[in-house]
Amino acid sequence: MASTPETRYAKSGRYHIAYQVIGGGPLDIVLVPGFVSHVELYWDDPLLSRYLQRLASFARLIVFDKRGTGMSDPVPVQDLPTLEERMDDVRAVMDAVGSKRAALMGVSEGGPMCLLFAATYPERTAALVLAHTFARGAWAEDYPWGADPAKSEALLERVESGWGTGVMLSGFAPSYAADKEHRERWARFQRRACSPGAVVGVLRMVYQIDARPVLPAITVPTLVIHRDRDRMFPIGGARFLAQSIRGAKLVESQSPDHFFWLGPADAELDEIELFLTGELHPHGADRILATVLFADIAGSTAKAADVGDARWRELLERFYTLARAQLQRFRGREIDTAGDGLYAAFDGPARAVRCMEAIRAGAASLGCEIRAGAHTGECEVINGKPGGIAVHIAARVAGLAQPSELLVSGTVKDLVAGSGLAFEDRGQRELKGVPGDWRLYAVKA
Repeated sequence: MASTPETRYAKSGRYHIAYQVIGGGPLDIVLVPGFVSHVELYWDDPLLSRYLQRLASFARLIVFDKRGTGMSDPVPVQDLPTLEERMDDVRAVMDAVGSKRAALMGVSEGGPMCLLFAATYPERTAALVLAHTFARGAWAEDYPWGADPAKSEALLERVESGWGTGVMLSGFAPSYAADKEHRERWARFQRRACSPGAVVGVLRMVYQIDARPVLPAITVPTLVIHRDRDRMFPIGGARFLAQSIRGAKLVESQSPDHFFWLGPADAELDEIELFLTGELHPHGADRILATVLFADIAGSTAKAADVGDARWRELLERFYTLARAQLQRFRGREIDTAGDGLYAAFDGPARAVRCMEAIRAGAASLGCEIRAGAHTGECEVINGKPGGIAVHIAARVAGLAQPSELLVSGTVKDLVAGSGLAFEDRGQRELKGVPGDWRLYAVKA
């Protein structure tokens, strides 16, 4: 998780609008969020955090919460902001940070306001980036890509009754709908970003939006990005946008995921950076091959209840002491600790496996069992820490380990051939949120 930037407030009429500023590039980008947002919770999601950091690598990025959502002032459900009032909020935030002109990036429900802003204030709009958004919310005879009224009402009822539990994830991110971690994070985001009554009011307003009349008046450079199987807003609406805005460029990606930070986000970020700056710059991130290890104490909850709080804290300290000693011995680098777990990286897979064995033996001397997992893959290093799919794979492998079991991916097993390490085949396994099946192996004691 990235460190959270400072949250400040701009005054828009009688409301306080929460915002953050990240980066310091020559170009300002104002990210206009979808129907709900929370500027501080953005940084709890490693993929969303990474996306924002990438934008901030070539621009000064300004993010904010619309009034009535996130950390901005709440508003009565019957007084949710209109597009015009949302424009006031954007101008207030831009004024507060001294931004005279900015590129507006409207995602999902944030797009129509950006359309109106660009047409109304071209002198303050350097460019438009319209990501996974639309011009009209509801179906019409001359607009077949909008939401069907009957289905919309049924959806609103489902959203209201299930808000705060991760409802709608199958629509927003079908590739991640079965992933428990993503669902829990989305549920927590829902509870803190908006109330059930307010979110229904916002969505009802979405269905009433029709920004088509302003499209011919947009004269700023415009990039439209959309995904071919977006379940929330069909790609036909994006094609309509690109055809209706003079000189607009359309980029279509192959993905069913509506959330802009998932799926082909890197390729889309390349398109955004190239469109706004004219070139691709170094992102401040290196790619390295690393072996990633996750380990934790098995049955920690029961163990803590059995020995009591004081002894459990003492046991944890002793566990971390011995684990860190083994990391130093095997040239591992501690990345993070959380609860009773350890996350580390190694420059060689055999050292990672031998370190796991040493930590398992040390934990046994403390009366504990650990479970651990490791995977070797290419990692993207951001702010000195490895990230990316290889880290997620290692975490998923560790999550499948049983008490006292050390699991590794087939990649690790293949790379340590000739090391004298022995393994038992655990068969093909599915790793949540990771495409395909993966063959896993247990390290023989």
